[in-house]
Amino acid sequence: MSAAFRKAAKSGQRPHRERAQPACRKKLGLLEKKKDYRLRADDYHKKQNALRALQKKALDKNPDEFYFKMIRAELQDGVHTIKQPKDEVTPEQVKLMRTQDIKYVEMKRVAEAKKIERLKSELHLLDAEGKKPNKHVFFFDTKKEVQEFDIATHLDTVPELVDRVYNRPTIATLQKETLKGATDPARLKKLAQQRKNQYDLLKQRIEREKAMFVIAQKIQTRKDLLDKTHKVKVKKETTNGPAIYKFKFQRKR
Repeated sequence: MSAAFRKAAKSGQRPHRERAQPACRKKLGLLEKKKDYRLRADDYHKKQNALRALQKKALDKNPDEFYFKMIRAELQDGVHTIKQPKDEVTPEQVKLMRTQDIKYVEMKRVAEAKKIERLKSELHLLDAEGKKPNKHVFFFDTKKEVQEFDIATHLDTVPELVDRVYNRPTIATLQKETLKGATDPARLKKLAQQRKNQYDLLKQRIEREKAMFVIAQKIQTRKDLLDKTHKVKVKKETTNGPAIYKFKFQRKR
């Protein structure tokens, strides 16, 4: 006999015995303790209070209230996503939009081409980087003339100006006229840097004009593909050119 049972018997009180677990519920495990039951009860009442609050909110809601997300949202894999509206356009409208795109790109390309021509007229591409150097060939009759050849004497200029491909005056011109322009080394260096920047700008504009030409060709190809005429792809599209298709010949009325 346990000590609690003997103490209850001496005091004349009825001893408390824990309820035995029914045999049919043994497969569910041991009975929960009183503390566990209290936690489950608190959780149950908390959920009931939340449900009552939601019911009250639903009753107080305006039945005429409407949001566009009510019809634009859908549930995908348990996540609400917004439906993307589909553009309703006709094939004629698509062709017209492609035509406008081509006109815009062509307009920008022509503007770049005019700027390129203006820069070329200013710079003359005399000492541009990457330009194939010019060759000046001299002819002689004997080997002795080749050995005694002096390019500065032959060009009638000073040795400091031999490497120039432009603005190379002769000795007679230097004696008659004074030098025009900048002669200070720092100033000459600054002018050379400005000229290099202009050549870099010209190179960028040429590349941009080529890219716009390729874009215009690709847009035109996509516009041509909207036609229902049977076609076969001859060449795949690349970064430097559009795809090439061969269309079935149709006699026009």
